[in-house]
Amino acid sequence: MSQATVQLLNREQAILEFNRRVLAQAQRADVPLLERLRYICIVSSNLDEFFEVRFADMLDAMRDSASGVNSLDVARVGRAAHELIDQQYAIFNEQVMPALGQQGIQILNHADRNEAQRRWVARFFEREVRPLLVPVGLDPAHPFPQVANKSLHFIARLTGKDALGRDNRIAIVKVPRVLPRVIKLPAQLSEGKQSFVLLTSVIRAHLEELFAGRHVEAFSQFRVTRDSDLEVDEEEVANLRHALRSGLTTRHFGRAVRLEVVNTCPEELSSFLLEQFELPEAALYRVNGPVNLVRLNELIDQTEADELRFAPHEPVWPQRRLSRGKSILDKLRDKGDVLLHHPFESFEPVVEFLREAVEDPDVLAIKQTIYRTGSKSVLGDLLIEAARRGKEVLAVVELKARFDEEANINWAERLEAVGAQVVYGMVGLKTHAKLLLVTRREGGRLRRYGHLSTGNYNPKTARLYTDLGYLTADPELTSDMDTTFRQLASMSKFKAPHKLLLAPFNMHARMLELLARTEQAARQGHVARVVIKTNALTDLALIDALIRAAQAGVRIDLIVRGACMLPPGLPGVTDNILVRSVVGRFLEHSRVFYFRWGKAESDEALYLSSADWMSRNMLRRIEVAWPVLDAKLRQRVIDEALQPYLHDSLDAWQLGPDGRSQRVSEDGISAQQALMRHFQV
Repeated sequence: MSQATVQLLNREQAILEFNRRVLAQAQRADVPLLERLRYICIVSSNLDEFFEVRFADMLDAMRDSASGVNSLDVARVGRAAHELIDQQYAIFNEQVMPALGQQGIQILNHADRNEAQRRWVARFFEREVRPLLVPVGLDPAHPFPQVANKSLHFIARLTGKDALGRDNRIAIVKVPRVLPRVIKLPAQLSEGKQSFVLLTSVIRAHLEELFAGRHVEAFSQFRVTRDSDLEVDEEEVANLRHALRSGLTTRHFGRAVRLEVVNTCPEELSSFLLEQFELPEAALYRVNGPVNLVRLNELIDQTEADELRFAPHEPVWPQRRLSRGKSILDKLRDKGDVLLHHPFESFEPVVEFLREAVEDPDVLAIKQTIYRTGSKSVLGDLLIEAARRGKEVLAVVELKARFDEEANINWAERLEAVGAQVVYGMVGLKTHAKLLLVTRREGGRLRRYGHLSTGNYNPKTARLYTDLGYLTADPELTSDMDTTFRQLASMSKFKAPHKLLLAPFNMHARMLELLARTEQAARQGHVARVVIKTNALTDLALIDALIRAAQAGVRIDLIVRGACMLPPGLPGVTDNILVRSVVGRFLEHSRVFYFRWGKAESDEALYLSSADWMSRNMLRRIEVAWPVLDAKLRQRVIDEALQPYLHDSLDAWQLGPDGRSQRVSEDGISAQQALMRHFQV
């Protein structure tokens, strides 16, 4: 039996199920209160992207009869999204905000504010807000305005007539993005508490003042979410960078997919908005609280209460493997490869590796992929400095890294301005691989040093995501890296690497081959084991191979952070497969693929990778996976990145055959907490 005869889990509902697990963090008594609020904000951010990309794609697929997606599928996903959002606001209103109130942290609505607080808010409105508001009364000369993706607006229904005697009853007020969404009241007005007002509450209290001589009968906040995927035909444009920069301006006005209003919004106004955005009733989300909870991160940042946050965590420098202040290149050449486990270990050695290469006069060339480095990046600055010093710098910049396009375009232009060679990878394939290669002249010959990673070259997210980095001077592996850079730059024919796996060329086939090997071993009565740690499992061929291996007797553990389409625990079908997800303080991001097909040391393989087990990663992206061949490093990966997660009983969830997940336990061992303690010793 294969996945063809197994009803797979719906991908979009699996994404929503992951967000349900994240939202559950906001209910945990053992999570500090401000962090509980932060998880609510994270879910809002995740859902924004879900609607902008995944749900928008699903709507497109529904229009294609060959896609297999129908209106019932879309309706089911929509209902699941409604349920999740209702649950999110219930937790916000009934659990988190009351608990913060008990700690003296409160959001004051207009009705809650005393006279002194109202006077302060009125002055703030006049000084900071009103000058930036431009109410638009709708009439034939003032049609419904362009409303950008996720921008916040008010809609108001007015009585009376305008200055020219016309009966234009509907007005729209845009809430400027330049204004803070959360404003902290002065301490002298807060009666010993920390009091905040929301910008929307400030505007709401003074909304009528914007319409002289008229009365606001009804109003609501609203926000529309739009399809935000950039559609650029790379084969039809002469300059991808220019085409994408142009596309960024129109992204904000893609097709509407969701409309959010407050739950008190009159039906007349919500129906009017649905008509303007050409949306069905099912796309309307009435929320019991602030529209766009993401912006409450501003409250978290402004609140003075360290005891309500996670205790500070400072990643450690791997002192036993890399002596601070000594040459990293020398260490790699003389002592061998170095494994880094972020965020438990610092990302700083990677920065120092590049800095040493920039400052070393014997280093001739530096090559690096850029996917999500951020708008400010010490590594980007170092590449610019390397080019200024006359080194050969090649930057493979992925211009289509979703929502980071503008930052990456800016890096490409800055690098080109100092003489670096900038390429954008292969047409039609995103470059998601994380590679950094240094070429140095040593004793009359060239030697290469490399860094590979499961995560991005971003020191900020390296403190928040779990990832594995690998520093190496292995001649075959660094030669493979150099070949990969050449292929990305010249689009030459694929040349089979010695050790590196490269998607979309040989990684998918190698994973299938290894699964088949474990299946064969199990059928022959040998020990057979598979452990996969990935962010998502949606590739049908890999799911099919996993099911076949499990039916042959292979014991399979899948640690899947997000969407998983494989239903585990089906009697006689997938009951050899366990799927768990770990949701903790840090975002699980490392990818580890482990296979065993016998008892000998040679009967196992372990790969680290930038790729998830998704078709897009395996077949439509440039991704890398590399084997960990050193026995001690391989055991370290198993001991740190696999075993703790298989035994986590505090942050782990187990997926059921129906696609719903249950928390394993409410006490016990947290893998992330155990690793934090381990590395601090």
